[in-house]
Amino acid sequence: MPEKIKIDPDSQIPVYKQIVEQVEQLVRNGDYPEGHLLPSMNELSALLDISKETVKKAYSILRNKGYIDARQGKGFYVAATGAADKLHILVLFDKLSNYKQVLFNSFAEEIGDAAEITIRLHNQNVELLEYYIDENLDLFDYYVITPHFPLDAASQKRVMKILARIPNRKLIMVDHWMEAHPGNYGAVYQDFANDAYEGLGYGLKKLKTYSKLNVVTLPSSLYYTSVSKAVEQFCRDNDIAVEFHTKITPEIIREKEVYLILNSQYDLGLIELVRRARELNYRVGRDISIISYNESPINEIILNGLTTISTDFRQMGVLVARMILDKTPAKIKCDFQMIRRNTF
Repeated sequence: MPEKIKIDPDSQIPVYKQIVEQVEQLVRNGDYPEGHLLPSMNELSALLDISKETVKKAYSILRNKGYIDARQGKGFYVAATGAADKLHILVLFDKLSNYKQVLFNSFAEEIGDAAEITIRLHNQNVELLEYYIDENLDLFDYYVITPHFPLDAASQKRVMKILARIPNRKLIMVDHWMEAHPGNYGAVYQDFANDAYEGLGYGLKKLKTYSKLNVVTLPSSLYYTSVSKAVEQFCRDNDIAVEFHTKITPEIIREKEVYLILNSQYDLGLIELVRRARELNYRVGRDISIISYNESPINEIILNGLTTISTDFRQMGVLVARMILDKTPAKIKCDFQMIRRNTF
């Protein structure tokens, strides 16, 4: 109960240490049994007339020592026996697409019972990222974050300032590495500026049999510029004609040409492309070819097998998990590959 926690303002012992010592004693004595709900940080700071930051520091230490646990939206509880042995990981994804699901599933499978995972979505919103870090700083052992945010200088600077609040040993960037962010944190990433070049290279021999590579994308995509430059450079180096499109019209669908869809397979661009091709009686995989960016399990079924160029999202999840389990922060670029199927 809150009234059992007291502080001595005249003591030489820092207030946060007084709270830690008292809660430890209350737990050992059985006054705070397993599952007991502790006062919230706001309640205890008001009760003791101290800052919320002091309470947060005390609760963070108690949690790291295994005395208490945090449950999102419910508060702080006295930890169950053995629960303190588990790592607590906050995963902040920008969105849950098919390929992010592959990444998360492989991560969760590899981490196994060694951790409890909380997942939230920031939707590429810097304000939402800041909110999640404000609410959860010091409450987790690791913060696994996809730092996909607007690429303007002001947004990127703000994101790095927010991430700097997380201790390097607890931070792992995934899917994208903000190289300007200093420190010995972890990063498991794809290289948007160069991977498309590498991926298309696996299909170079066949690409040269077509008259043109058509790239369909939306300029609003975060990495449109980087990926497009990589494709452009690949075509220039290999003497392949290339044309970029932001929408599908009947005029751009031509026999013996290849179409690279840079957005996900569910993008309307892919649907419209296939619809228009069928109207012209073109057979995908024979009369025209299609390559999609980013792999997911459903690609095995779409159009009897959709060819993709993609980073290895399963590998990405495994690498993040191993980095946490082995306590070995590093910057690792994932493999990028072409998976050849019916459409190319």
